Amino acid sequence: METARRVLTISELNGQVHDLLESSFSELWVEGEISNCKAYPSGHTYLSLKDDKAQVRAVLFKGSAFGVKFKFQDGLKILARGRVTSYEARGELQFIISGAEPREKGALQLALEQLTAKLKAEGLFDEDRKKPLPPYPKSVGVVTSGSGAAVRDIIHVLSRRWPGLDIRVWPVKVQGPGAAEEISDAIRGFNELAPDTDVLLVGRGGGSIEDLWAFNEEPVARAIAASTIPIISCVGHETDTTIADFVADLRAPTPSAAAEMAVPEKAAIDDRIYELVDAMTQNLRDALESLGRRLSYAAGHPLLSDPRRLWQQRVQRVDELSMRLPEALKRLLENTGLRLGAAAGRLDAISPLNVLARGYAIATSKGKVLTKARQVKTGDAVTVRLSEGEINCEVS
Repeated sequence: METARRVLTISELNGQVHDLLESSFSELWVEGEISNCKAYPSGHTYLSLKDDKAQVRAVLFKGSAFGVKFKFQDGLKILARGRVTSYEARGELQFIISGAEPREKGALQLALEQLTAKLKAEGLFDEDRKKPLPPYPKSVGVVTSGSGAAVRDIIHVLSRRWPGLDIRVWPVKVQGPGAAEEISDAIRGFNELAPDTDVLLVGRGGGSIEDLWAFNEEPVARAIAASTIPIISCVGHETDTTIADFVADLRAPTPSAAAEMAVPEKAAIDDRIYELVDAMTQNLRDALESLGRRLSYAAGHPLLSDPRRLWQQRVQRVDELSMRLPEALKRLLENTGLRLGAAAGRLDAISPLNVLARGYAIATSKGKVLTKARQVKTGDAVTVRLSEGEINCEVS
């Protein structure tokens, strides 16, 4: 007898393969190079992991992505932890990633380099977008841990440098899960709820790169960049540098140094004011003494004892000019008459009437002066102007 054949649908086949893969492999580590990497709005990232001979499709779901500090990108070699399974709808083998670390660099270092390059390209580190600090702030906001040494140091320095300063503290977590969100929320909170705050100090004491990591995260960087209140970053000690330092308007090496940068020393300002008051008083005293000397000199001047001296000399000058004016006018008129006579003589010398007096005549026909015989023909009337009178003629 022929054995009955068992026929599977494609879905059943893919399902059995899926179950076999799920049950056959425990969680494992694989090494490969990322390619065809694409992050979706859902928060899931799809990619391929490959070596020089083969490749496998992989996926990093949103829930696991929070544990991966760096960004996946094509060409990056990684060690990925996960499980082997299949995507039943297409019957494709795939690797579900639950954790990863860079193959050649530490995860945090790589994440720091990636975010630094991204924010720098966007211009968040540019000097021309940084805001100046107010010279004499009335209120200072502090975003840091409410129980650490940093907040005590900041309050101590601020109070010592400017007694009576309005100090506003917003306590936050400064390391561990949720720290970056609390820090960025506090920065936005100051801008929204206390916009009259003159300057913000954002930071914490020193620590390892893991301890300071919240100040390297993108939400904190963007909250600092969006702040309308000037921000001084004060993360760690002198040698510690974070992305928050690059984005902030000013970077202080320590929380105490940030407090010193935020406000001037009131005692020094008071001393300077006293110096200026003394200098102003002395300047006024010198000016009054100078004016007094000038007034004493003016009071003893002869013009003040006899004011008529101010106008007597001028009256004499007016009289003198009045006496000289008729003679000057006479000479002027004589010179003008001589010049007019000379001009009249020159005009008379070139007058046409004088030419006629010497026997010459001017012949005209039809209102035009005749200079050539061909201008008239027989029978034309011609008028001849003599020195005395005219002769009417007809051309024959």
